[in-house]
Amino acid sequence: MSSSSPEVDARAVRGTPVEDDLGWALGVVFRRYAKAAADALTDIPGGPRGYQVLATTIREEPKRQLDLAAQLDVDRTVMTYLLDDLEKAGLVQRQPDPTDRRARLIAPTEQGKEVLCDLERRLQAREDLVMSGLDDGERMVFRMLLQRIAAQANQIDPLRNACALAEETVDPADT
Repeated sequence: MSSSSPEVDARAVRGTPVEDDLGWALGVVFRRYAKAAADALTDIPGGPRGYQVLATTIREEPKRQLDLAAQLDVDRTVMTYLLDDLEKAGLVQRQPDPTDRRARLIAPTEQGKEVLCDLERRLQAREDLVMSGLDDGERMVFRMLLQRIAAQANQIDPLRNACALAEETVDPADT
């Protein structure tokens, strides 16, 4: 049987402060980022999901509507309404698929590309606010370490859709 010091015994009785808990820290930072990001994306139809669709159409070759829905893990009916709204806003367009006349390819418009650049600037400004307690070097190290942990965690429990995670975690009434 080992004896412990009075300081160790006192800490055991008091418990660990919540600020020392990894889950608490991750949750607080994620909640703050998710709220800030949602605020930056209020002008785009569909909010974070609309942003994800627009970004995907710009960064990749045009895809069929159903393929885009499957890639982003969006119900095909929801994708139809989302694309309708993005198309009405002039951000994407449906084009005939030359290989299948029944299908439509989703492509960005020039306005959509401009809007995405603006949204990315807004998101970067919100990220800068969230990470304002760190200098540039600390931000780089934090991001590198977080990405390493995230990659390892994603191998164990893959996440297909970041927007789905945000929707599970953030109550819209909190934004």
